[in-house]
Amino acid sequence: MKKIILVLAVTATFNSARSQSPSPSGQPQVASEAQGMGPFSFSLQQAIDFAMKNQTQMQNTGYDEQIAKHKVKETIGIGLPLIHGNVGAQDFLEIPTSVLPANAFNPFASPDELMAVQFGTQYSASAGIEASQLVFSSDYLVGLQASKTFLELSRKAVQRTRVETSVAVSKAYYTVLLNEERMKLIDANISRLKKLMDDTQVLNTNGFVEKIDLDRITVAYNNLVVEKEKIQRLMGLGNSFLKFQMGMDQQANLSVADKLADIKLTPPADAGKIDYENRVEYSLMQSQKNISQLQLKRNKLTYLPSAALFGNASANAYRNKFNFFDAKLGWYPTLIIGARINVGIFDGLQTHHRIQQSKLEILKADNSLKMIQQGIDLEIASAKANLTNSASSLEIQKKNIELAESIYKAAKMKYEQGVGSNLEVMSAETGLKEAQTNYFSALYDALIAKVDYDKANGNIK
Repeated sequence: MKKIILVLAVTATFNSARSQSPSPSGQPQVASEAQGMGPFSFSLQQAIDFAMKNQTQMQNTGYDEQIAKHKVKETIGIGLPLIHGNVGAQDFLEIPTSVLPANAFNPFASPDELMAVQFGTQYSASAGIEASQLVFSSDYLVGLQASKTFLELSRKAVQRTRVETSVAVSKAYYTVLLNEERMKLIDANISRLKKLMDDTQVLNTNGFVEKIDLDRITVAYNNLVVEKEKIQRLMGLGNSFLKFQMGMDQQANLSVADKLADIKLTPPADAGKIDYENRVEYSLMQSQKNISQLQLKRNKLTYLPSAALFGNASANAYRNKFNFFDAKLGWYPTLIIGARINVGIFDGLQTHHRIQQSKLEILKADNSLKMIQQGIDLEIASAKANLTNSASSLEIQKKNIELAESIYKAAKMKYEQGVGSNLEVMSAETGLKEAQTNYFSALYDALIAKVDYDKANGNIK
């Protein structure tokens, strides 16, 4: 029980996400983005499906994937023809002055004499269009591959968030189920103790038992009532936490449809050879290694030349008046086409050292993959041991409850027949309550261990 309180207390505050709406019939149904506040009744799978569409982190990773898709298209665009246009106009408030030898205009002028002259017009305008086409670039070819790997990385990040969201929703869902089951047991305990208290009241009135016997039962009854109030608050908190993990509005009316009895908590069988590819962490690191390999390829191909074609068409006009739109006055065209080849001759050994860095990054990625494999091995072994121990403990606690109930019934029967004491009944009641608490603690451990085991083996997608 303490573990349940701890899990819920840590997440006592959260934000609301999406809103839902009721069906026309008013019956509980699965919510969607267009719906309002319910009531809704979800199975675990329905809760997970809802979270996949409405949980904020899931939405953000989905946006990241879309960003990656546009990044790929942006990279492709580098290899397509690039066309730019330009238009400009100038007003020379002061026409530039040049100085020339005076004898260029006057043969009789002194060779040392200079003459200031102004060339040009007050107004000028230009309009042009420039086009270029990349023919070959190793950076472009490798960059295109890298952008596709980046998209793959984004998709795997979405998968990782899906797994994390499924785990979080499952644990929150099981907590709600557990609290509901505990509430049923609390109600049964209160009903049982209320009957015992009423029977003892009659016996006390008739002088068959002392008032202290009645007081002991009353104290136990009051404690159960207080505990029920705590469980009710925990149920509300657990329900709110589940809605938070699902991305559902906190004001929505949500209930769980699954039953604890339908959940299989059998000890796991030998899973056989571990398939690391089932774990998204391993797959993500493989993609990271692919990126490092592409970076190495890019650095090696840097020594290759790049080539591009280009063309430029423009027209210029010169006026002493701002009449560029006068069709009678001409514009002077210019047309250029060409090719450009860039060849690296010596870069101070920068490329060589970049290649060495890329090789070391690949070695680091290999080590990271080995570490992830070792971590997965340990996680699976630990999860298997925890689930086995939890399932075994749960079976024992079930038997303990049956024994505690049997002891309580025997003690109560002896008390009613006058051959047992009130203390014996209260001791049996305390033992039963302790057995129930231990059972729910074991059940919680088993449910969480089941989720962790499925995650460790890559069964949660």
